[in-house]
Amino acid sequence: MVLLTIIKKIQEKEKHMRFLILGLDNAGKTTILKKLNNEDTSEISPTLGFSIKTLCYEGYQLNFWDVGGQKSLRSYWRNYFEQTDALIWVVDSTDFDRLEDCKKELHNLLKEERLSGASLLILANKQDVKGSFSKEQLTIILDLQKIKTHHWYIQECSAVTGENLVTGIRWVVKDVCSRIFLLS
Repeated sequence: MVLLTIIKKIQEKEKHMRFLILGLDNAGKTTILKKLNNEDTSEISPTLGFSIKTLCYEGYQLNFWDVGGQKSLRSYWRNYFEQTDALIWVVDSTDFDRLEDCKKELHNLLKEERLSGASLLILANKQDVKGSFSKEQLTIILDLQKIKTHHWYIQECSAVTGENLVTGIRWVVKDVCSRIFLLS
């Protein structure tokens, strides 16, 4: 009887995933979450601290921890690493001047032991803006091909139009399931 209770608890846990959504300030993290949740995106303020959004997707409860990306807040990111199933890294594909900072911050995050094993979804946001970098260009600029410690995928998207957001979420949910959830 005790074994069945433990198995049931494990199976219930399988229905929950914790996603940490990070990126530099103004990358579109909060807008992405609002768009996924069908909320109004006409007025977005910078995230000071963090916010949590829970969305349901294909029978899973996805808990998104949206943490502010301002330089003064980045040292606090490590406070949110525990039990993270996936890191969603949002890139402003039009912010040419800060792509080197974006690359440095991402690669520093991937060295964190508490994020080891987490799936990595890179959302190349603002693809609706003319002249934005493509996912192929960003793969090179951000040195993504050097990432050997995490399963990763880059998805072009637009937080404003919602284009390809669900495609990215579909990939990360599938990747987390394939790595973590052994009992069903």
